[in-house]
Amino acid sequence: MAATSNSHPQNAASKPLASPAPSVSTASSLHSQPDPSFVLPPVSNAVANGAHQNGDALLKPKKPTMTSRISGMFGRKDDGSRESSRANLTDKIVEGKVTNGAMTKPNPIRQASVSKASKDAPGPYKRFWTNEDGTHEHYLKVAKRQEKLTDLFQNMMLGKKKDDHHDDQPLSLMSNWVDVMRNEKEKLAEQKNSATTSQTLVQKYGKCQEVVGRGAFGIVRVAHKTDAKDPKREQLYAVKEFKQRPNESDKKYQKRLTAEFCISSSMQHPNVINTLDLLQDDKGVYCEVMEYCCGGDLYTLVLAAGQLEVTEADCFFKQLMRGVEYMHEMGVAHRDLKPENLLLTQHGSIKITDFGNGECFRMAWEKEAHMTAGLCGSAPYIAPEEYVDKEFDPRAVDVWACGIIYMAMRTGRHLWRVAQKGEDEFFDRYLEDRKEEAGYRPIEVLRRRQCRNVIYSILDPNPNRRLTAHQVLFSEWVKEIKVCRAGDEGF
Repeated sequence: MAATSNSHPQNAASKPLASPAPSVSTASSLHSQPDPSFVLPPVSNAVANGAHQNGDALLKPKKPTMTSRISGMFGRKDDGSRESSRANLTDKIVEGKVTNGAMTKPNPIRQASVSKASKDAPGPYKRFWTNEDGTHEHYLKVAKRQEKLTDLFQNMMLGKKKDDHHDDQPLSLMSNWVDVMRNEKEKLAEQKNSATTSQTLVQKYGKCQEVVGRGAFGIVRVAHKTDAKDPKREQLYAVKEFKQRPNESDKKYQKRLTAEFCISSSMQHPNVINTLDLLQDDKGVYCEVMEYCCGGDLYTLVLAAGQLEVTEADCFFKQLMRGVEYMHEMGVAHRDLKPENLLLTQHGSIKITDFGNGECFRMAWEKEAHMTAGLCGSAPYIAPEEYVDKEFDPRAVDVWACGIIYMAMRTGRHLWRVAQKGEDEFFDRYLEDRKEEAGYRPIEVLRRRQCRNVIYSILDPNPNRRLTAHQVLFSEWVKEIKVCRAGDEGF
């Protein structure tokens, strides 16, 4: 698939950005507390706002105009930099430095930094830290997360945390994970005995061993290939097995996996998974070979961490939006963006994967995008127009999902079960509260005004007003987000 240089997304200035999204002053949003009816995470070390009793919380918020909200989103850089600096300084004084779920002592001068050497030094595991020069780094170890998730699962099964009810709430990411863990245990023995690979696959990419991912109709294993130049080293590849669906004909089966391979293999971007090959094993099962991301997936990371730090979540979000913008420029919509489909390298580079629901909405020679129809994806991430419109722009659907993913990173919760009016009380409350000055509480607790404005515009129920991926990247908030070097280069 060829990229089309003349098919860039609509210019930010030409697309209407008006949104009824409200905002409050920075001071009031800093100290606003979650409403229990929205099932936000309980106050813990990672999110506790130690200044909620200060007099600043009683300040009357200044009512902004729609013009000021939009200009704040795409305003002058110098004004935004001053406000961002003030917000960052306030964040340091009020909340201090948060590292891996542990609150440290506030430092009003500058954030505490951790040198590279400390990463390998004995002590508690650190998944994220800030350097003295203002850059940041990630160090993601799946083993550490699996240990924590295993402990959580065992505690729940043994009833050791009967007093902790927050993980049983309907919007918690944990609610679906418990069932997954049960199924993992039941299928583990079966999966170990069912690994069959052809000699061609073994010769090219090594022997498939441990299972690292599982979908509805396929699993992902790690292939280990010994380095010919250095026997002590090995190259790792992710091998996705495509299982034939029940009542699926051979023709439809081959068409489905071929379409996914053609889409994914045509993508070359630091934040999109690199797909290498498609071949069959000795039982005729098609296998897709991809680069291996040893950092696991974003869903597991958020589940283990509870919620991510602001800078950490922002870095992942900007990487995600870069990948989405690239896909849309290539004429491809993902249509199933969710944390489970976002892989991570050890150093924190996001990789969009699983193009099973991907759709080509524009060919290389076309200028206009084709509308699409049909409901697909995971319920909490599906855009509202998919339930009510016969046809819709698949690019707007992807952008909506990105907004839900960002809120999941920041809160450790889904905003609602389903974005369908009249079917979900949380979504109905959002539709009403976004029109009010006080706004929707789960979004209003985000510290920065520019951030809240963009999230409201991403989660605009009217897809014609929703921001494009290009406009999100050029908003004042996202332009100022610093991405780690691994995220920039894709390693």
